[in-house]
Amino acid sequence: MQMTVLRRHILELLWANGRPTGAYELIEALKIETSRPVGPPTVYRALGFLMAQGLVSKIESLNAYVPCAHPERGHDCLFFICSACGSSVELEDPRIRGLLADDAAALGFAVKRHMVEVEGMCAQCTEASPA
Repeated sequence: MQMTVLRRHILELLWANGRPTGAYELIEALKIETSRPVGPPTVYRALGFLMAQGLVSKIESLNAYVPCAHPERGHDCLFFICSACGSSVELEDPRIRGLLADDAAALGFAVKRHMVEVEGMCAQCTEASPA
C-alpha cells in the first residue's frame, strides 16, 4: 500500500479541520486548494484506504471522518461528540471493550469491531451555555 499525494492531502485536511469532516466537505476543500475537481469515488477510496491503515475513523452518526488519535496501535473507537460545536474526542477505555466483549460472549455474538458514539455537550459549550 502506498500513501499517495491525494491520500496524504486528505489526511492533512482532516488534521487541520480539528472536527469531524464529511466527504463532500473534503471534496470542496480539495477543489479550492488544488483548483481541480475531485470526484466522490476518488475521495471515498482514499478514505477507505486511510481507514484500513488505521489512520482515520468514521463517526457513523455524523457520516464524517476524523484522524485516529492513536494510529500506531489498533483499537476500538469511543467517541464523545458535541452537538453544539461539532467537535469530537476519541477515547480508549479497555473497561468498555471488556464489558462489550462479555456481553457479546453471553449472546454468542461474534464482534467484528466496536464503535461507540456518545452525543452531548463538550466542557467549553457547557460553560458557554446560559444556565
